[in-house]
Parts: sequence; structure tokens; C-alpha cells
Amino acid sequence: MGIKRIILAVFFISSSLIAQNNSKEAKILLDEVSTKMGAYKNMTIGFSQTLINKDAGITNDPPIRGKIILSGEKYNLEYLGNNFIFDGNKLVVINKEEKEISITKGDMEDEDGFVYPSKLLTFYKKGYTYEMGKLKNSKGRKVQHINLTPIDSNSDIVKVQLVVDARTKHICELIQIGSNGAKTTFTINTFKSNQPISESMFSFDKGKYEKQGYLID
Repeated sequence: MGIKRIILAVFFISSSLIAQNNSKEAKILLDEVSTKMGAYKNMTIGFSQTLINKDAGITNDPPIRGKIILSGEKYNLEYLGNNFIFDGNKLVVINKEEKEISITKGDMEDEDGFVYPSKLLTFYKKGYTYEMGKLKNSKGRKVQHINLTPIDSNSDIVKVQLVVDARTKHICELIQIGSNGAKTTFTINTFKSNQPISESMFSFDKGKYEKQGYLID
């Protein structure tokens, strides 16, 4: 084997080992974040969302704001003018503007690759490859970027970037790049854990909304 081939072989082997270690480090950090945040009895998260698609001339300004209360698999989400209530079995979507309510068995579908706010702690566990990104300073704290790429080449999402507080291991930001060039950014603005909340937060009072004239499907 010539010296050039030896050098190339060593280069490719080294690159492969570095990539494997990088992927392992990213997976370890993701699992640590999921375990840390998943251990809380509940979480109350205030977030904002921006969507930018330069090719289509789309920029939502001001950002869309939302709030989600999570407790295990259950959640109560205020997002895009709707209230989503999931009790671990069925999902209730309350459209306040149209006064319509839909009830379906199971959680939100994620076949399009879109990461919903309720999936922040678990979305990465299937369908992605990962690698560590840059460690940066942001507003006086160190944040670690993790790059995720969907395994499905036909996914509507081509890249996801998760930003994690290096000290607290809490998620700060989630960035998604769509196949159409759209960039969606979820930024966590407020975070509280283990707050006193009522179980009624995750239940649907059908009679209450019938009295208000809602159409329930």
C-alpha cells in the first residue's frame, strides 16, 4: 500500500471515530436533558415561536406566544389560539374563536417530523441522528448546540437544532429547518417546575362548554 493510501485510510478511520464519539456525546447529553426535565412532577413553560421563510416572504412578527403545563404524558397547551388538553388517553382541541371542539383518541400526530411543544423531551428518541454542535455564550450563560438530522430523507423537516443550558441541562431553544426553507424557532422564555397544579388542568369539562354553545365533535 502506498503512503498516500495509508494516509487516506488513517484519515477516514480517524474521521469515523471522531464522528462516532461526537454522536455518543450528543446522545448522552440528550438523555441527560430528558432525564433531568422528565423527573419533575410537572413543568410550566412559557415560549415564543417565530417562523421565517425568506423565499415565501413570510415572517411572523411579533412572535406567537404560548404556554404549556406538562405532567408526565399529560399536558395542557395554549398555542395558536387553541387549547390542547391531553389526559394520557385522548386529545381535546378547543378552538375558542370558532367555538368548536374536537376529541380524538391518542396524542398529536408527528408523522411530518414537526416537533410539537409537548414532544420536547422525547422527539429525538427515534428517527434522528445526532452530533454535538458549538458551545456558545448566550446572555451570560453557556449553551450547547446539538444538531439532529432526520433519518427519513422524505421528512418535511431537514434539520433540527436543540440548544441546551450547559449548567442546568434545561432546553433553551428548538430550531427546525423545513424542506421548503422555512425556519421555525421555539424559545423558552419562562420555566417553572413542581408547581402546585390541579388535576383538573388535564381533564375536559364537556358540560361547561356545552353551556357556552360550543360545537363538540
